[in-house]
Amino acid sequence: MRIDTRLRHVTLHGHEVGYRMAGEGPVVLLIHGMAGSSRTWQEVMPRLARHYTVVAPDLLGHGESAKPMGDYSLGSHASGLRDLLVGALGIERATLVGQSLGGGVAMQLAYQHPELCERLVLAGSGGLGREVSWVLRLLTLPGAEYLMPVLFPRFVREHGDELSAFLHDVGVRAPHAAEMWRAYASLTEPENRHAFVRTLRAVIDPGGQTVSARDRLYLARAVPTLILWGDRDDIIPVEHARAAHRLIPGSRLEVFEGAGHFLHVEEPERFAAALREFIESTHPADDDRESFRELLRSQGGDAAAAPAPHSH
Repeated sequence: MRIDTRLRHVTLHGHEVGYRMAGEGPVVLLIHGMAGSSRTWQEVMPRLARHYTVVAPDLLGHGESAKPMGDYSLGSHASGLRDLLVGALGIERATLVGQSLGGGVAMQLAYQHPELCERLVLAGSGGLGREVSWVLRLLTLPGAEYLMPVLFPRFVREHGDELSAFLHDVGVRAPHAAEMWRAYASLTEPENRHAFVRTLRAVIDPGGQTVSARDRLYLARAVPTLILWGDRDDIIPVEHARAAHRLIPGSRLEVFEGAGHFLHVEEPERFAAALREFIESTHPADDDRESFRELLRSQGGDAAAAPAPHSH
């Protein structure tokens, strides 16, 4: 049976938001990375939709969602997802799955609205340490946006799309490169570049990532948490996964050998299987706001004995 994952649209706060939705059952929210879109989940969604209701939005400033001037912080993205789920789709709770930037958004959503979060899955996630690709750091430098039309000319996208289609037709499969190309191609459009720069500078500066959740990871002890990473991730190092695993009591860590930053594209079958096994073997976090308040009041409890994380 073919599963319909076509893009749909809804208007929130006067801005059009794109999203894909398929399946039925417990809800799984898939949050893409920077310069990505819901399309990145095209191989994972059908596999999960056989068992769950899967929602994959285009974050504001990405894909076919609106790209207004305004706030592109993690908090703003998290609030937008809350409004999409609860307000537009009538969804009260979900397993939150975030890849790269989407991981930071997922953690922020779980922190701002813990009543929404049944489980947390972080895949090559941002927000867990300072280190990040030098390319992204360079693009935060003052004036970088004025060079981007030269770095991302439209004619290159047109020729690249032709080459990509040819390689696909002759059976050449390079999922990591294809995903990088899609991100590059999206930046050949001026409005996408402007939104990208605002999003990038909200979380990264020339020295690395500026937003860290490590000082609040003790709050995740009440939420079943799975950390997935590629040991050849050249954008965010796998050491961040191991550090987060140590700081989140009861978390699970699975490292994909030979995989890079886009696990869900490089190994969609294994990625979907890992998600399903995790969901089926854990109970959703309780919608218990008093326990969350107790954790906050405890200032982390036993986490104080852990190595002191650095926040930026």
